[in-house]
Amino acid sequence: MLLDKTNVQEKLLQDRQKVIDVDTLLHQVEQILSQNTHERNKIASAIREKSSTNQNEFVIDLLETDKIFHIDQIKAICIAYRLRFLDSHYFKDNLPAEAISEIRRLENLHQTTLQGFKIMATSKTFQLLSYDDPLLFAPLGNGYYYLIHKWGEDLHPARKLLVTPFKNILNFVIFTALLSLLFSAFVPESNLSKTVAMAPIIIYLFMFKSVFAVGMYAFFMKGKNFNEAIWNRVYFNN
Repeated sequence: MLLDKTNVQEKLLQDRQKVIDVDTLLHQVEQILSQNTHERNKIASAIREKSSTNQNEFVIDLLETDKIFHIDQIKAICIAYRLRFLDSHYFKDNLPAEAISEIRRLENLHQTTLQGFKIMATSKTFQLLSYDDPLLFAPLGNGYYYLIHKWGEDLHPARKLLVTPFKNILNFVIFTALLSLLFSAFVPESNLSKTVAMAPIIIYLFMFKSVFAVGMYAFFMKGKNFNEAIWNRVYFNN
């Protein structure tokens, strides 16, 4: 009937059949999917392989300025939050599909092949070498990096505060000094404190020496080091 509703899907099928048969269509789709899989596997391999590339050929006008960071800015964040900035082949977790897709998009947009990937993340996400929540970057050159993709959960808001004592030796000394002051306050009064005017200071210095020595011994015995020393190290211990 003339007034019957039009099925758009059927109209599409009818028009398609005038142009191409089903077998040819399936073959073309198969080729597209195969090419897509090949390109994604190639990108995944590039991320897992060691690369000495420190610059990629980007079209400057197509870059998003809020994704460009200098190595000094990256270093500062790594030290503040006790993160590492290492070559992507050390990364032991799987990259999300969205990261691969973003790399493909950038390669097509800039007509280039990206290499030399770097990842900023916590130490536990890397397969670090023995001495005996990530961001994916690509190098632009001259110490600049381009942020490609961020995934996972954000860092805990208290992380910066918790790792501040291990930022450097000065922070560690200040932390142990304050901790020693707290411990000293709980030391009960004795005859010494009544007869010796400097007794509280002597007790505090003794406490500080003990806390600092024990803290440093435990810290380094576990193969740890300060944030400033490990942000770009590939070893999990000293």
